[in-house]
Amino acid sequence: MGKIKGAIIVDEERCKGCNLCVVACPLQILSLAEKKVNTKGYHFVRQIKEDTCNGCASCAIVCPDGCITVYKKKL
Repeated sequence: MGKIKGAIIVDEERCKGCNLCVVACPLQILSLAEKKVNTKGYHFVRQIKEDTCNGCASCAIVCPDGCITVYKKKL
């Protein structure tokens, strides 16, 4: 079996910073951008640990606005 890695894409303009994805991530690789806001004035989510995602998509499942897309890639 090959190893699976994930890649997270966040639509920063749609994100309202609800923090649900941050709590749902088992690897704690997401965080709210503390010093940046989108055009609507919300602190958006971003990936803070690169190349750590395992592609479980827990963050995308709990996102109420569908702002997160998770891609899986085989190594």
